[in-house]
Amino acid sequence: MTSNRHKRIDHDAVLDAARDSVLDVGVRRTTLTDVARRAGVSRMTLYRRWPDVRTLVGDLMTREWIALATSVTPPGDGRPAREAMVESLVTGARAFREHPLMRKIIDVDPELLLTYLLDRCGASQQRFLEFFEAGLRAGHEDGTIRPGHPARQARAVLLVVQAFTLSLRTMTSDSDPDLGTAAFDEELRHLLDRALAP
Repeated sequence: MTSNRHKRIDHDAVLDAARDSVLDVGVRRTTLTDVARRAGVSRMTLYRRWPDVRTLVGDLMTREWIALATSVTPPGDGRPAREAMVESLVTGARAFREHPLMRKIIDVDPELLLTYLLDRCGASQQRFLEFFEAGLRAGHEDGTIRPGHPARQARAVLLVVQAFTLSLRTMTSDSDPDLGTAAFDEELRHLLDRALAP
């Protein structure tokens, strides 16, 4: 039991060190040597678990994104399922846009995200789909979300939310409050609410 606990702590310490390095210099300039130094472990320790920086950063993103998604997923608080789901999706999209790691990647290494937008669904996206399906099924049960295939509906929701998370700044204007991010959060809320309504 103790050894498993230490392994988990070491794993998190390495991911913390990787996060600090990426925030400092970006993904392309992060090295396993630097991460090992920051984490206080040997390079060989890292190479046994992560063959390269991209694999390490992939695990880092999965940890960060799932933690963020979990933090905005509402508990069963008695609200209708559609209201709770829409609110958590809008809150989540905003939190992702403001997350320091996401901002750094978009600003410095945006190509890192292309695989997950164009080629395949990543581990964190798979978890998001699980969260979404659970919310959709709850809405089917309480009648606040239109009946439908929950896996397909979840994927459609993810496509919409990803666009508002990753591409929003291409459409916003700092000089016009009517085109600011808060206004688009309201558009996202409206789109999701109308799309999911019975």
